[in-house]
Amino acid sequence: MAATESNKAKIARRVVEVLEFFDEDHPNATVMDIVRRYNRPQSSTSELLSSLVGLGLLYKDPVTRSFAPTPRAALLGCSVQSGVVRDGRLAGLIDRLSAQTGLGIAVIGMVGTTAQIFSWRPGKYQLRTSQTEGFSGGQHEVLTETAAGQLLLSTLPQARRDGLLRRINAEAPAERKFAFGEMVARVQGCSDQGFATGVAGFGSIADVTSMLLPDQPASQPLAIALVYEPSEQIDAVALQQTLADAIERCVADKPQQSASVERIAGAA
Repeated sequence: MAATESNKAKIARRVVEVLEFFDEDHPNATVMDIVRRYNRPQSSTSELLSSLVGLGLLYKDPVTRSFAPTPRAALLGCSVQSGVVRDGRLAGLIDRLSAQTGLGIAVIGMVGTTAQIFSWRPGKYQLRTSQTEGFSGGQHEVLTETAAGQLLLSTLPQARRDGLLRRINAEAPAERKFAFGEMVARVQGCSDQGFATGVAGFGSIADVTSMLLPDQPASQPLAIALVYEPSEQIDAVALQQTLADAIERCVADKPQQSASVERIAGAA
């Protein structure tokens, strides 16, 4: 972590860490759970959790003294998201793919020149990675270093895409530079195919099969990716079809307005 990181930036990062701790395997957390996961001081962690209770982002159980997210935490920013995120279909898609495949599932977005894991659902088996915390929400990888990032790049207009690729190459260390023409062709291949299969990145030896989520703003693409370590038991073509079928069903499951809501809207 950069030595120049400000105290405000540290606090913001620690708030996000706390909220990302909670998942289906960790619906509740004690102060010490957070301390051990992120190697934080106990006193400041206890103070932070109490502040999040006061802000209405966490519940605190008075008996067990454990914490859990409130609906406010889940709903922050929800109303301005695309339909698939706002109405819960993305969560349903992740649940369905997790049950079908048992693989790790990442929702990945584009932040500057990097791909960032917006949401991470672990699979049945732990993935090997150089990251001390393994795969987790919030991690960044240079867009060209992950197949999912190349897929996100493919959504950009050609001129902007080429400019971003040149910037990434200019900023990359010597061992990470790429042949510009080859990368342009690879990204265009993602655009033509509508999916990407290849290296996962994020410090791992894993691969991904990823597809774009529908109905996202043009400048804010999202990809959903199945993450797995290379194995003879993995059929990437079958995974592509599984992912495509699940996304198609997700789109088809779009909630319909109830008749009562329609009547009210008509009366207005």
